[in-house]
Amino acid sequence: MKKDIHPAYYSDAVITCSCGAVFHTGSTKKNLKVEICSQCHPFYTGKKKLVDTTGRVDRFKKLAERAAAKKQSIKKKAPRLKIQKKK
Repeated sequence: MKKDIHPAYYSDAVITCSCGAVFHTGSTKKNLKVEICSQCHPFYTGKKKLVDTTGRVDRFKKLAERAAAKKQSIKKKAPRLKIQKKK
């Protein structure tokens, strides 16, 4: 095997989650930051939590609201035609 090609191993590495949980482990990086861990992941906690990092869900909700509003305004503006029955 070649010598001095492997990265340094830190046995006291710290992993920090965005929820505030901190884990101590061994890694080739001294500090790691993650977005989701076992403390806040819905699978492990049993809580439904929407993780939307890119804002796609908010964008969809806005589009749905606009479509509903447009549909309502079209209904209000459209004149209703009365059909007269022949006697």
